[in-house]
Amino acid sequence: MAEKDAEMDWAGLVVRVRDTQDKTAFAALFRHFAPRVKGFLMKSGAEATLAEECAQDVMATLWQKAHMFDPARASVATWVFTIARNRRIDALRKARRAEPEELDWGPEAEPDQAEVFEAQQETERLGRALAGLPEKQRALIERAFYGDLSHSEIAAETGLPLGTIKSRIRLALDKLRHDMT
Repeated sequence: MAEKDAEMDWAGLVVRVRDTQDKTAFAALFRHFAPRVKGFLMKSGAEATLAEECAQDVMATLWQKAHMFDPARASVATWVFTIARNRRIDALRKARRAEPEELDWGPEAEPDQAEVFEAQQETERLGRALAGLPEKQRALIERAFYGDLSHSEIAAETGLPLGTIKSRIRLALDKLRHDMT
């Protein structure tokens, strides 16, 4: 009988929160249920920080949605722990779900004509700079960048020493950098 009376007291406190936003009633509910909810969540596998956050969220929900409590359907404890269980499930789902990348919908925007013109000019300048390289350097640059070959692969393919390959590519890149600025 004492347990039933205690439950009726909890229901009465929820009614006071619902009807008059009674902060004293809420404080009593908070003192009683918040540590129990946190313990429940920790026993179900939540880390202490997550359990604390969920318990705070559950109690905030009790304050905001006290009007949804129906003593004919469930006890206050059942209602509170059901909210806690649902918050735990939500937290698990959120933790498992990767944040989606930004998705671009629809056709891509037309490039700015000034950008297109600038890119064309850059390409032409690069072509002229490549054409101005000594043949041996240009051939190595083309194999490295257009052929996507490593320095070692170029050395094996050409029979030139690896040091020579690296020196020629470095000299070619320096000349290209100078010509492009």
